[in-house]
Amino acid sequence: MRSDYDYLIVGSGLSALVFGALMANSGKRVQMLEAHEHPGGFGHTFTLAKKYTFNAQFHYVWDCGEGQTVNRVLQKLGLDQEVTFERYDPHGFDHMRMEGYALDIPSEPEELIQRLIKLFPEAGDRIRGFVHEVEKTSIGLKNLAPPVRPMQLLKHAREVLCAIQYLNSTLQDVFDKFQLPQAAQTLLALQWPDFLLPPNQLSFYAWVALFKGYQSGAFYPTQHFEHVINSLVKVIESHGGRVLLNHEVISFKVCDRSVTGVEAMNLVTHEGQEFTGKNVICNIDPKKAAKMIGEEKFSKSVRQKLNYDYSPSNYMAYCVVKDLDLRNYGFGNWNVFHSGHESLNESFTQMYEHHDFSNPSFAITTPTLLTEVGGDCPEDCQIVEFLTVANYGYFQQLLNRDRKAYNQKKQEIFDSIVDVVEKQYIPDFRKHLVFHVTGSPTTNERFCGCPQGNSYGSSLTPRNMGLGRLNHETSLKNFYFCNASSGYPGFAPTFWTGALLYQRLSGDAILTA
Repeated sequence: MRSDYDYLIVGSGLSALVFGALMANSGKRVQMLEAHEHPGGFGHTFTLAKKYTFNAQFHYVWDCGEGQTVNRVLQKLGLDQEVTFERYDPHGFDHMRMEGYALDIPSEPEELIQRLIKLFPEAGDRIRGFVHEVEKTSIGLKNLAPPVRPMQLLKHAREVLCAIQYLNSTLQDVFDKFQLPQAAQTLLALQWPDFLLPPNQLSFYAWVALFKGYQSGAFYPTQHFEHVINSLVKVIESHGGRVLLNHEVISFKVCDRSVTGVEAMNLVTHEGQEFTGKNVICNIDPKKAAKMIGEEKFSKSVRQKLNYDYSPSNYMAYCVVKDLDLRNYGFGNWNVFHSGHESLNESFTQMYEHHDFSNPSFAITTPTLLTEVGGDCPEDCQIVEFLTVANYGYFQQLLNRDRKAYNQKKQEIFDSIVDVVEKQYIPDFRKHLVFHVTGSPTTNERFCGCPQGNSYGSSLTPRNMGLGRLNHETSLKNFYFCNASSGYPGFAPTFWTGALLYQRLSGDAILTA
């Protein structure tokens, strides 16, 4: 077996796949180990009942337009003509729905202002002020993101200063600053399942980055997410690299503050094996990896950055309906977000802390309607998925104590969501439902290897989004983090995380060209 790999990559999440593909494409020798039977981390795809295909967690993506991060990476890999994307409706890529209000989020900021003012005419100046502040903050954050270019900072000094003032702010703080009506706050923040945090906990930075990212273009892969993942794997393997599935890392090899390799268990043969590399890239959770290595081996500053909180987890329902065209019920190339509460802060508390889903807030995605390329289900069927928050500790206790109660709670949440769907969106939904499966936080932990079932690595609060956020640096030689918690979560941010680490280690400036 070869022991001369330039990069041994632990985990096959999207940031690691991007990094590995870029390095392999540049001529480096790459070997990747993945504990799961599928590559891709939260981006992996699975098939149930031999005919229904679902993606684990990805729903829609951004930063895929011409010249943007994802496009630059794909161009570098020669994949930009093979891996393409379909754009969501720019006139309303997110449909926000709550009692008495409906708002479709458009790509144009001025159009968003006009739609909000039509709903809340008495708050016109405050709405305009808030949206303009979001625009300035977005520009400032883009110029503050690494790799930082001093001349650009000077050019956009006003926007940079605007962004800096919100370093420790939540989205709620900024809502309060502009005194937006409560209903307007909820409509603007209703894509909260993209963060699994309510406005009073969510970093304003995180909200701005995602909100503006999607305004610049919300997309879905033309050939679904599985094609994206498989294309990156193919680049690695076609350049002599290896992606070994069903290989779980059980320990790291450390000598003189240098990580030289790992020991992994082959989950098929149950045999242990050592793997080495000149550099080791850690795509598994950094905090988990640090405990395996020994936290005392890391510098004080890295240990402080590793002291992050995990993001909340989620509940997913993957559904298939037959002989029903969801387009006839207001669905299309957009997402629908629903709230039964006027306050998302109260809704989150009710569901996450009190485990009460009697009046749920949730997202509805319809992947079958986002591309004309089939393959995810039979032609007479369509896929619809529901997403909301769930408490890992609560579900873990249920599972450990009483599996029947655990399954009953999952069914209770499903029934509560479907009750809302039938009442307000699709009256005969259950009549056409031919298949469904649900996932809880413990499902996340089992299939995606995420501690406490976290969905986004470190929680997207101001504390975790500030100057002390973890990056690729570990203080150990030849060992680098490449993960949502050492970069940022989500499809586009993980592309950026993997590409940025590649740029730093190779000197090939694909993000700043």
